[in-house]
Amino acid sequence: MIKKIDKQTLDNLCAEAKQADRQRKNLNYHSNFNDPINRMLNAVEPGSYVQPHKHENPDKREVFIILRGKMAVVFFDDDGNITENLILDNKENYGVEIPPAVWHTIIALERGTVVYEVKDGPYSPSDDKNFASWAPKEDEKESADYIRHILKSLKITL
Repeated sequence: MIKKIDKQTLDNLCAEAKQADRQRKNLNYHSNFNDPINRMLNAVEPGSYVQPHKHENPDKREVFIILRGKMAVVFFDDDGNITENLILDNKENYGVEIPPAVWHTIIALERGTVVYEVKDGPYSPSDDKNFASWAPKEDEKESADYIRHILKSLKITL
């Protein structure tokens, strides 16, 4: 079955992300979690917090390709220090491939941001991500301050 990525799909997904508690929503293009290549649209609103993590044991690559909006992809060392960052937009940087075992997070910089995400499968919630112990968990109130700290460190204003 052909699966389109069109304006209406992005509009609908962004509307769902805005209403979601986590301020993000994904739409899977893989038919099941055992697929060897996981593919999805990921709509992320500013303020959504993705705890820094890496994909290791099992090792997985992850690719983000910007379709709409603007997103920071931030990389860290094992102690939580920012080592590098990349701003994805539709002008200069269109995507990034993250190798296995690299700490990273994503931060939406504009409302209505959508990326096409590709990651090695299969997907298993128990071992998909190794979350950084040096960063707040997603449900902790410090997560908003942590996002602001990262953006300030990168001299990014929303």
